[in-house]
Amino acid sequence: MNLLIVLAAIFLAGCATLSPDAGFSDVEQAVTQRTGARTQWVRSEDAANSVQARLKELLLKPIGPPQAVQIALLNNPGLQARYADVGIAEADLVQASRWRGPTFSFARLRRGGETEIERSVFFDVLGLITIPLSVRGEEARFAAAKNRAASEALRVALETRRAWFNAVAARETSRYMEQVKQAAEASAELARRMAEVGNWPKLNQAREQAFYAESTVQLARARQAEASARERLARLMGLWGEDLGFQLPERLPDLPKEPRQLGPDSETQALAQRLDVEAARRDAEALARSLGLTKVSRFVSLLEFGLHRNSETGQPRQRGWEIEIGIPIFDFGTARTARAEALYMQSVSRAAEVAIQARSEVRDAYGSYRTNFDLARHYRDEVIPLRKRISEEMLLRYNGMLASVFELLADSRDQVAAVNAYIEALRDFWLAESDFQMALTGRSPGASTGTTRTAAPAAASGGH
Repeated sequence: MNLLIVLAAIFLAGCATLSPDAGFSDVEQAVTQRTGARTQWVRSEDAANSVQARLKELLLKPIGPPQAVQIALLNNPGLQARYADVGIAEADLVQASRWRGPTFSFARLRRGGETEIERSVFFDVLGLITIPLSVRGEEARFAAAKNRAASEALRVALETRRAWFNAVAARETSRYMEQVKQAAEASAELARRMAEVGNWPKLNQAREQAFYAESTVQLARARQAEASARERLARLMGLWGEDLGFQLPERLPDLPKEPRQLGPDSETQALAQRLDVEAARRDAEALARSLGLTKVSRFVSLLEFGLHRNSETGQPRQRGWEIEIGIPIFDFGTARTARAEALYMQSVSRAAEVAIQARSEVRDAYGSYRTNFDLARHYRDEVIPLRKRISEEMLLRYNGMLASVFELLADSRDQVAAVNAYIEALRDFWLAESDFQMALTGRSPGASTGTTRTAAPAAASGGH
């Protein structure tokens, strides 16, 4: 007994302990490498004050895409909740490395004038033997939890970036719709006055009035779209109260001079860097270790070892040990092993599915990126210059009294509509560019991050 106690003390002295940062530095590094922004798990008042000071600094100037992503990675409440999963996984790992320890029992029985005292101590032999396997399984799950946290951070970064482009584009559209409404109002008023003096047909006046009414509706919708886009950006950045007065630029960034090219190793790069592929691979590794644990434990679980020490009035004390071996008449552990094998093969198939999906998404995201780039460049280099040239010619004709004021106003409306179409094309390009970046380095742009842990065989947790 003394030897077992000494061995247990030595083992307990070597148990793992909780790290100061709960392993979150790996998440920070993965996020910074892929976004260029820093994220932080706020776990203390000092950290919260530091984050608030950084937010105030970022909010002093108009927010661009990098600043919006930085704010979201520091201040998104849902992201902070997901970071807590890393701490939970590390706690499970440390718990798995610790032996449950001996179990003591004490009984005092009386029979007439005799008193019998029974003392027993039992050791969890199964738990002691399977600790290395359990630790390896929890290590894989800990790594998967960090991977999921980093993947969620990238999702928030992507959605924030998309929300920023949508908000700025909506603001530009709203501003141009105001110009359309002003032009329509002036045209309708002029048509009314000319119709009153008999210089303009009633039909044409009604058409100008109808266009003014429609432009009023379109402006209201544009303003609502602008407000909704701004609110979505604020939600992702976790802003409220006085911080909602954040400033945005007046217009979207210009189109790049040349589009990016899809290299021959892009799919390989995606498989090496995407977090969802890495997570699927780690889940398969964890289940493989759990499968080995199940095969070992189905034999070890049949063995129980115990020490006894009994004393009885008037009799010398009894000391001894006890071994209990179960006879598996109905349960040879085949069901548990079959379940573990099925779970493992299921995880392997899912990992292959994720890899194929990653390759396809890279190709699809680049196709969308290139198409939207070509469309935006077409609007910038062809449509907008043509509309500008038409407007200049129309102004010359108006100055030469070869065109009426209504033709000039109609041309102005057409030019604004072309500019709005270019804004939408430029917005779609930046959205596609964000999706392409995420498909290369992070995860599926349209996928959701799972929150459930990898299903493990019952024996992995020491269950019998």
